[in-house]
Amino acid sequence: MSVNRVLEAARSASQILPARRPFRFREWLERESVFSWLMLTPPLLFLLLFLGYPFCYGVYLSFVSRQVARPPTFVGLGNFVTLWNDPIFWQAVWNTFRFTGAATILKLGGGLAMALVMHQNFRFKGATRAVLLLPFIVPTVLSTVAWQWILDPGMGLFNRGLVFFGLMQQGPSWLGNPTLAMVSVILVNTWRGLPFFGITILAGLQTVPAELMESATIDGAGTWGRFRHVTLPLLMPVIFIVTTFSIIFTFFDFQLVYVLTGGGPANATHLMATYAYVISVTTGQLGLGSAAALAMVPVLGVVLMLMSSYVRRD
Repeated sequence: MSVNRVLEAARSASQILPARRPFRFREWLERESVFSWLMLTPPLLFLLLFLGYPFCYGVYLSFVSRQVARPPTFVGLGNFVTLWNDPIFWQAVWNTFRFTGAATILKLGGGLAMALVMHQNFRFKGATRAVLLLPFIVPTVLSTVAWQWILDPGMGLFNRGLVFFGLMQQGPSWLGNPTLAMVSVILVNTWRGLPFFGITILAGLQTVPAELMESATIDGAGTWGRFRHVTLPLLMPVIFIVTTFSIIFTFFDFQLVYVLTGGGPANATHLMATYAYVISVTTGQLGLGSAAALAMVPVLGVVLMLMSSYVRRD
């Protein structure tokens, strides 16, 4: 009798359980998690194909002696040891830090000033914003060739202006002097990167609530007080992001320096990127050039980690 009751209870329970729904591809596709991964897959494949494979191949080349038209020979850390004992490589490292640090500081200060001015109301505001974007829109090689003419020691615009206004009888060789060449590439990079800073910080300025500015004014804060205690703290996340991107772009800058000076004079403007290119392409030492290029990655990673830890601490 008890066995029959158990069987009847089992039958009733099976009748209560709902029937399993058949699998439907459209409903599965409309799930948020599935749809997100489907949208993410094409760019991930693109990155793996055009960035992941070259990077992994570069890592492989850095551990071999690979010259053009010759089979590779495994050398382990031999390429890195060669670079460690290469004074030109260390000069390129120092130049990269000077170039990146000076250009980023100038772009940050100039971009912040540009954003503050563009945030004001004046006539032809839209046209002025469009003109200020030109340095960032014009192709790098084209604008760099124009700067070569501007900085030419004989017919350049800078030197002709100095002579015309009587400041100098003969202008200097901007790209022939080691110190002036580094100053020139920093200024050209700053000119090109100012719009990126200015437009990004301007977008951040437009998100600052007007109520906070009015409250600060009522409390007696002046222009500097409102900027220091209200505007700047709210802009810090935007400034951190744009500065991080600028450090990455400037650290790996190649076109501007290579077209403007080619790393000269006397390796005075060689960056890690240009020096790696010269080793790989000009001398044909693909393994040594890959090691020089790969050396940039951990250095930049340490810089970005220090920046992130500083921001988290604040």
